[in-house]
Amino acid sequence: MTGPNGRPGIGIVSDVVLQRHRLQAATGKFGLDVSFSGDPDRLMGYPDFPEAALWLITLQDEADHPALFEHLLDNTDAPVLFGLDQAPKPGTTEYFRWERRLLDKLERQLGHLEQLDSAGDIEELAAKADAPDTPALPHWITPATEGSVAEEVWILGASLGGPAAVKTFLDHLPPKLPVGFVYAQHIDGNFTDVLTRVLGRHAHYTLKRAQTGYQVRNGDVVMLPVEREWSFDQEGKMIEQEHPWPGPYGPSIDQVLLNVADCYGKHCHVILFSGMGNDGAIAAPLLKAYGSHIWVQESTSCGNSSMPDSVAATGCTSFCGTPEQLAKELVKVIENKCLLNSRQKRDSA
Repeated sequence: MTGPNGRPGIGIVSDVVLQRHRLQAATGKFGLDVSFSGDPDRLMGYPDFPEAALWLITLQDEADHPALFEHLLDNTDAPVLFGLDQAPKPGTTEYFRWERRLLDKLERQLGHLEQLDSAGDIEELAAKADAPDTPALPHWITPATEGSVAEEVWILGASLGGPAAVKTFLDHLPPKLPVGFVYAQHIDGNFTDVLTRVLGRHAHYTLKRAQTGYQVRNGDVVMLPVEREWSFDQEGKMIEQEHPWPGPYGPSIDQVLLNVADCYGKHCHVILFSGMGNDGAIAAPLLKAYGSHIWVQESTSCGNSSMPDSVAATGCTSFCGTPEQLAKELVKVIENKCLLNSRQKRDSA
């Protein structure tokens, strides 16, 4: 049974209204329609049993509803998941971990759920994109020396709708900013070369795949492969691990945040762009504790806002804007830092 958007329809049964609402919100993040949501008595009283591809059942005490299980078996062949954990308060680390566990259960029954940009979507992006006007590097920012190792690294995390947002962001940056980027994009691994070519068009930043032993340079956008996890040693050299990324999607944006922060500490920052799910929401507060900037793309400019909205819900973000506004804010932050450094040198002279 599928809903209006062609995704599987879900039946939700709980004797707690709040739990029904949280289950409905969580399943909606992955494009699932809810064909029924109600308490056991409402389901038992339905004249026509609702159609659903999967049933989610969470009850305060299953013994209070002895006829429910038999009623389900008599009326549906769809899988029934009993005994789901109670959903914690949204915005907490416990909630996002609960949401990930729920996603794992859903995908075991329904298959891969997160929608990804296709090669056609990316090629269409290239066809529509016009070369923007090149913004000028502000006077107070010293141009980065070509090939110099980056001291400040920003992680760009994205999923569905991310390529368009990240391209717009890069296209609105002036050349020679003293910053390097690490790009974590949920995408089919077969489309990586297409994405690299499309995002590099018109940009002043060099897109490249991760390489063992490489150090992120100013002007780089280093794209992390989806197949295996990558980390950094204490000198900032990239290391390919022998195991896949943890979690259902690669690269795991949460793991990318942790791995980059282990090396760069407070000099590591992150921008979460358009995407489904909540990847990044667990690790972002940990980076905030380092003193890192945590920024998100604002909802109305996203192809899907679930991922940046989830990170914003943690309360750790300090800026929210369109890709163009995010680019301008980054230039402003770098300019202010350069001005501060100049004043400190002048005062100490």
